[in-house]
Amino acid sequence: MSRSAEIMRRARELFPGGVNSPVRAFRGVEGEPFVVARGQGARIWDVDGKEYIDYVLSWGPLVLGHAAPPVLEALGRAMQEGTSFGIPTELEVRLGEAVRARMPHVEMMRFVSSGTEATMSAVRLARAFTGRDAIVKFDGCYHGHADSFLVRAGSGVATLGLPNSPGVPEALASLTLTAPFNDADAVRAIFTARREEIAAIIVEPVVGNAGLILPDPGFLAALRAIASEHGALLIFDEVMTGFRVAPGGAAERYAVTPDLTTLGKVIGGGLPVAAYGGRREIMERVAPDGPVYQAGTLSGNPLAMAAGLATLDALTPAVHAAMEACTARLVQGLREIAQRRRVPFTAAHAGTMWGFFFRDEPVRSYADAKTADVARFRRFFHAALLRGVYLAPSAFEAGFMSAAHREPEIDLTLDRLDAALAAAG
Repeated sequence: MSRSAEIMRRARELFPGGVNSPVRAFRGVEGEPFVVARGQGARIWDVDGKEYIDYVLSWGPLVLGHAAPPVLEALGRAMQEGTSFGIPTELEVRLGEAVRARMPHVEMMRFVSSGTEATMSAVRLARAFTGRDAIVKFDGCYHGHADSFLVRAGSGVATLGLPNSPGVPEALASLTLTAPFNDADAVRAIFTARREEIAAIIVEPVVGNAGLILPDPGFLAALRAIASEHGALLIFDEVMTGFRVAPGGAAERYAVTPDLTTLGKVIGGGLPVAAYGGRREIMERVAPDGPVYQAGTLSGNPLAMAAGLATLDALTPAVHAAMEACTARLVQGLREIAQRRRVPFTAAHAGTMWGFFFRDEPVRSYADAKTADVARFRRFFHAALLRGVYLAPSAFEAGFMSAAHREPEIDLTLDRLDAALAAAG
């Protein structure tokens, strides 16, 4: 028995499915997950010593790669001063200023510890600000595991084939109205029917939790116009896209300004950090300035702030441009391999996020994504893993690039995935 198998045997006695987050269990691709031992740059090693080029990157946060020296050095300095105080520190202010410099529309913000905290807090704030209860979300978008979001959700919910989650009261689920991504007319119809009830539209501006799905030209601008017309707020969930699809996130890339933005992943540099923020008049409703209560013992802790600040400092426009060029090269290389092997395939990228589906036509919605060849993806995933390339263990997740992935890693990846696609059939 391998060390990974033995550790997973022990883990299943302790954790549901042996894991602390569902998609790690490899249920979407079948088989047994490996257990990671360490990471460096673009690579990780499992406890049995096997090396992989990593395109999951802790599901997006590691934009500089594993064990990035600027992050480790910042953490070392911060740890010498203490790990948590529950009192304001200058590091919180400095990271907040760095976020606002890149996203000027985030006039005020509140740091939290997870993307779920950020999105559920943003929705609570939107409801309080508008005096309305309903929200609009999109099929296949995932905004964390708060009750309001587990209706036709993406990520692990999509991977496991769950339409909704047991435990969510029907009364609460009824306040979540859903529409297909890229269908502005469907959103207009929802507002026509229930305009006085809707507090906010929440959207992944680039879907990363149903595979990668790009917004059609004008779609996000249409959402902005619909929300403004009906007195609702527009929330961009940039937990995944923030500082990945552009240095200033999706708001910069698509030139659409939301009322509220949620952030995570990259702003923690590999530590658990997230934030929600936006227009000052809205954020001033948050306690202690206003009545909307939200708190967190470890929010803004110095280790997380130091890691996030070091990451944003190192993520210069030049670094981002180089990563985007590598991402485009990887995606184009995969298209050429699939075309040469006559495999139905479509792929896309936005900044340093990328994804693919085994189907001929581009994917514009979760309904489209579900028509892709998931069985072929499973075979391809395992063939790639066998050859030392770690992709997300689900057909419904995006991939990521880091600054540590350079031309040699891209060349080696394409060679290995060419062989993997041949083996997958």
